[in-house]
Amino acid sequence: MAVTRQTKTVSSQAMRESAMRVSLRDVALSVASSFADRLAARVAERESQIVLGLDPDPQRLWAPAVEVPSGERSPAARTAQAVLAHCRAVIAAAGPACVAVKPQLACFERLGAPGIAALVEVIAAAREAGLIVIADGKRGDVPVSAAAYAQALAGVTESPAGEIAGLGVDGFTANPLLGIDSLEPLIATGAGVFVLVRTSNPGAADLQDLELAGGGALWEQIARIVAELGTPRSCGLADVGAVFGATVPAHLERARELMPHAIFLLPGVGAQGGRVEELAPAFAAGRASALVSASRSIVEAGERRGGEDVEAAARAEAERLRELAWSLR
Repeated sequence: MAVTRQTKTVSSQAMRESAMRVSLRDVALSVASSFADRLAARVAERESQIVLGLDPDPQRLWAPAVEVPSGERSPAARTAQAVLAHCRAVIAAAGPACVAVKPQLACFERLGAPGIAALVEVIAAAREAGLIVIADGKRGDVPVSAAAYAQALAGVTESPAGEIAGLGVDGFTANPLLGIDSLEPLIATGAGVFVLVRTSNPGAADLQDLELAGGGALWEQIARIVAELGTPRSCGLADVGAVFGATVPAHLERARELMPHAIFLLPGVGAQGGRVEELAPAFAAGRASALVSASRSIVEAGERRGGEDVEAAARAEAERLRELAWSLR
């Protein structure tokens, strides 16, 4: 899909400028320390284990965001501009209570080239707010394709014209069902890799809870792989972590036993029924050993409170979750 002049407001020039806005502090930290060490330091600094999920739905953006001039731009370009304004507003409102953001890549990719350009700007806004960036794309493929995903997310691509930078995120989610060799190129980036172990959706039980012939559930075998691939850093935690649904807290003690050094990314709080109060076993390895991800529960807090100021409501909900999670240990 070609990028036309209609996307000037979210253009390739904006993408280059956004990439350049990554702070020198973040560059220095990424060179000097591992993902796990950087995350642990940021958790301690911000006293937060909350990850702000950014899953922008073009039909449910905050009202000020949709008030963008229509002009002569394409629907994709106008929508991407509104999504960008929405995400910036959400980061400004809720970001101070969070340690990271987790943009859902599909929500930007469905808008075509303007959506990708908006994603780059959102990443820059998160970095400027001092937040770790975890891309939620659940990538997984044969090694040669996994290497391309690795370059796109957290590496560079060599070309006759020179190096082409990827998104430059700090971490991302990954699908392990193609096996260990599909994860190795992703891990080689040095970014945080959060492997799907036991997810929060109801259908997860169809596969992940199946008993293996050798004993134990499929998710337990994936957990063993995560533990094998992750090397503890100075903080005692590994760069290879686990996505583990907050909707199945009964499994957390066993999960921590199998993955003593993994950082758990815990989606499913709020809209999917997960409760922060039930997640204490995930934090057994330290305050930075688990991250509570919340998206709709924060972004739609104003709607649930009868149309209350959306920014104030999001800020209050993020702070409520921060205090609750911090109290677990």
